[in-house]
Amino acid sequence: MTEHIESAFNPDDLAAEAKKFRETFAQARTEIARVMVGQTEVVEAVLTALFGGGNVLLEGVPGLGKTELIKALSKTLDLEFRRIQFTPDLMPADIIGTTVMTADERGRYQFEFKKGPIFTQLLLADEINRASPKTQSALLETMQEGSVTTGGTIHILTQPFFVMATQNPLEQEGTYPLPEAQLDRFLFKVNVPFPNREDLNEIVQRTILRTPVEPNRVLNAERIMQLRTVLNKVVVADAIRDYAVRLVLATHPHSDFSTEQVRKFVKWGASPRAAQTLLKAARVRALAEGRAHVAHEDIRHFAVNTLQHRVLLNYDGQAEEISVADIIRAIVNELPEESRAPVAKAVLATT
Repeated sequence: MTEHIESAFNPDDLAAEAKKFRETFAQARTEIARVMVGQTEVVEAVLTALFGGGNVLLEGVPGLGKTELIKALSKTLDLEFRRIQFTPDLMPADIIGTTVMTADERGRYQFEFKKGPIFTQLLLADEINRASPKTQSALLETMQEGSVTTGGTIHILTQPFFVMATQNPLEQEGTYPLPEAQLDRFLFKVNVPFPNREDLNEIVQRTILRTPVEPNRVLNAERIMQLRTVLNKVVVADAIRDYAVRLVLATHPHSDFSTEQVRKFVKWGASPRAAQTLLKAARVRALAEGRAHVAHEDIRHFAVNTLQHRVLLNYDGQAEEISVADIIRAIVNELPEESRAPVAKAVLATT
């Protein structure tokens, strides 16, 4: 049985909206590609997260163009951009702002909130794992609610608001692992690969010649928010939704759908937010492909990016340096698209 679309959603209108979404998504991707050499999958994931209203954690060694990516994103989408360099001595007030005492024209003193760099639309949290957990937690409310609470006052950030955080997988000394609560607030974790020979030659040539490449603006904040409203209209069949749910349940060692590798190496699987994220990303991808319905392939496409940072390895998994991404890929390969088991049985064991 398929999820019904409200009568206000005309199929022809929805198909036209899907076509416009595909064209706009392709234009944005093309403009960013003019600046970014290679990294097509990274660009696609970042754009998908932004259109889906989520945040992205990029993991990669320095010099791969992560800062250039968000700068290109800012120019292409005509959004305000700020960068915060996370360091061990960074404090929460350095991010969200602080309340100071000021005097008006008559000499009367009053408290005034001075906004921090988090009050922007595109925020680059560079090397986020170098800051203390206390400072990292300053982003929790903002990433989830799009607001900042200080002194009992709630400040709403301008939408769209998007956090792109980076971390270096090689340098562990002087870093603080991101807590699970914060990792769960990233829609995607994307591993940025090292460029191949052809791409590296192109990067070096551009650097030596210093040929400026400026992307053209193809969107603005208002248009992005309009495009986000189309997501809720994309049809998700019951079987597709259940496939996403089973995919998440398969990451839990005591689930009916877990693989032998999961039962052996995983301590705890992905959260319920992961299932929501899978469907949200799948809807964006369906529209980017010009479709008004979600297919199984849309769920599988971003499974690794969605789940890898939400799965915790047990002691054996850590000792043997098991790759969580490989575990997710194995689940995707083994999990059947259709399930003969009743939905009522698709629950986690309590023991």
